[in-house]
Amino acid sequence: MSQGPRSGLAAVSAALLAMSRHLEVRDVLKTIVASARELLDAQYAALGVPDDHGGFAQFVVDGVTDAQWKAIGPLPRQHGILAAMLREAKVERLADVRKDPRFEGWPSAHPDMSDFLGLPIRDGEETIGALFLANKKCAKPEGGCGFTAEDEELLSILAQHAAIALTNARLYERSRELTIAEERSRLAHELHDAVSQKLFSLRLTAQAAAALVDRDPSRAKGELQQVAALAAEATDELRAAVVELRPAALDEDGLVATLRTQIQVLDRAHGARVTFASSGFRALPAAQEEALLRVAQEALHNALRHSGAEHVDVTVDRRGSGAVLRVTDDGSGFDPHLTRSAGRHLGLVSMRDRTSGVGGTLTVESAPGKGTTIEMEVPGG
Repeated sequence: MSQGPRSGLAAVSAALLAMSRHLEVRDVLKTIVASARELLDAQYAALGVPDDHGGFAQFVVDGVTDAQWKAIGPLPRQHGILAAMLREAKVERLADVRKDPRFEGWPSAHPDMSDFLGLPIRDGEETIGALFLANKKCAKPEGGCGFTAEDEELLSILAQHAAIALTNARLYERSRELTIAEERSRLAHELHDAVSQKLFSLRLTAQAAAALVDRDPSRAKGELQQVAALAAEATDELRAAVVELRPAALDEDGLVATLRTQIQVLDRAHGARVTFASSGFRALPAAQEEALLRVAQEALHNALRHSGAEHVDVTVDRRGSGAVLRVTDDGSGFDPHLTRSAGRHLGLVSMRDRTSGVGGTLTVESAPGKGTTIEMEVPGG
């Protein structure tokens, strides 16, 4: 077994325990990558989860600073060595990845890498990820690879357990999504029943008041007071239901993680390419974060269902003590003024109401054939 800072059975055990400790998919990915890099004493490690469009739904790195990662640019596509690992499902151990005929180059800001060890992560017959390490921290034989056959065997063991941990995390997230959906369905059913009863009573009471107006004004007044009370009760129940329906993921994961997950799902479900990026965002009060999420969801719905866009980009960045959300698409666009006058708001009224409700501002830039950009800025708490 390779000699590194944490070699031996204890190090393997620690890595496996770390992977099994997390339930969220992204946490599992980060733990796998960090454990592999430390265990095999490599300078860099990365793990990519493929999507259905020739790219990666998630790509986690270790050994690269945030500034370096930002400078590198967009996530890699499935080409070169990465594509080979995903397609051929075999280990790749190379003395110098740059000399391999499949190597297709890196962005200019990409760190320099030489010796390389990579392999697929498989769940049965399905390849669910590609894990690789680069630049073994050791003296390398002349023209040889720093990674050894023992390293390869160790990484294979780690990958097998990584597949289990990643599959379990996916099952957990799916189970949580189903639980949330069931709970929302239950609340919606209860809301429907409760409010329907209140509205039915309100209608009967209003009819009684109308019948009494001429012949018994005093009793009519009493009935109208009852109408006001019933309307207040219905309003209170609606408000309570809205609070209960606040997205559970938002409370547990925060805005950025929740948006990232939802956008990954949309990217897989639609023909359009949907991307997400965030820079410097800091947690905001619950009302602001929920408003940002709801506006993003509405804007995404419009872009994916109505605009015919091929690309939709979503960003959430820090601005002062608050944040700014931007949803941009290259779809058919529209004239916001004509849309408003024609009564087809495309959710703009709802978005403006949510934005103003948290003291924010909403800007809509669009024109026929020019795509649409919706920008929402909210202050900090």
